[in-house]
Amino acid sequence: MAPPPPPPPPPGRMELPNFYRLRNTPAEAVPARVALLLPFSGGTPETRALAESLEKAAELAVLDSKNGDILLMPRDDGGTPQTAAAAATRAIADGAEIIIGPLFSQNVAAVSPIARAGHVPVIGLSSDRSVGGNGVYLLSFQPETEVNRIVSYAVRTGHTSFSGLIPKSAYGEKVVAAFRDSVMRAGAQIAAIESFDEQPQAVTAPAKAAAQAGGDAILIAEGGTMLQALGPALALNGVTPRSVQLLGTGLWDDVSILREPVLAQGWFAAPPPDAFRNFAAHYRQIYQAAAPRIATLSYDAISLVALLTQGRPGLRFTDAALTDASGFAGVDGIFRFRRDGSAERGLAILQVDPNGFRVVDPAPKSFPQPGF
Repeated sequence: MAPPPPPPPPPGRMELPNFYRLRNTPAEAVPARVALLLPFSGGTPETRALAESLEKAAELAVLDSKNGDILLMPRDDGGTPQTAAAAATRAIADGAEIIIGPLFSQNVAAVSPIARAGHVPVIGLSSDRSVGGNGVYLLSFQPETEVNRIVSYAVRTGHTSFSGLIPKSAYGEKVVAAFRDSVMRAGAQIAAIESFDEQPQAVTAPAKAAAQAGGDAILIAEGGTMLQALGPALALNGVTPRSVQLLGTGLWDDVSILREPVLAQGWFAAPPPDAFRNFAAHYRQIYQAAAPRIATLSYDAISLVALLTQGRPGLRFTDAALTDASGFAGVDGIFRFRRDGSAERGLAILQVDPNGFRVVDPAPKSFPQPGF
């Protein structure tokens, strides 16, 4: 006797008359409704401008995908947990199958239970891993990934003893935990971890202690004016590019650091620079404006959505699809979501050279598969 046929797949989410749709959408079509939750009216003028740029990048991704099934639904999250929760509720009532955003961790946390109850996955743009998981995936650049990549590369090239200069901040706490874990797993040792208040005048003593700790590599988890203060402070205590290998996180991805002699030949983990340059040129051509660095996040989120829209409506964005072990290719290289909601990225190692950043270890083109 032949075995019984397999049961039919479960139906997707029912299409309801009140769901948002464009007037020219065929009656039989079920668009992939994508809610884009961003602070269009909340926060500082800079935050609102960033939200507009992220929306433009998302629209550009829809255009580039040539996918007519995507219906982008921008929604103002208002910049607060309460308004973000209300925006998510309205978006799901309008038929959203997936939510991209919010930008800030407290708003992602507020949206998460509402989206979970509606069986709608969230691709958040916050870098705070604590708000990921259980249907929430974080596409942002996360310091843990950057620290692990740079430490692993430094150990592979012969460095065995590490010091850290880490700010006293929520970001710094994540870096410290990742730094300890990465050094231990790589079989190296920590010579010192020095923390400092984020004020240029507060770095003298920590820089001296890190310089005198005897490590052959120093991780500096800072950027901008603070990094520009730390460089001379280390130089005053005998640190040179020849004596100690300086290491950085993605905060180093700023051409202003090229002016600091002590940072010459320093290494940091970041996406391949050519990729963003090409994206920025494309964005400027369309919008006659500069693209903020994180505009690639909303672009890549929409590109991922476009790839998955071929599935059954209501079942296109399942956990299994979003956590595909092969990962996805984005503007900033390959990425894949872990079950805990964090993003694993294929990052390059860049070296600070007089004329810019040079790739000394290319980003991987694929992820190792489970079991390998």
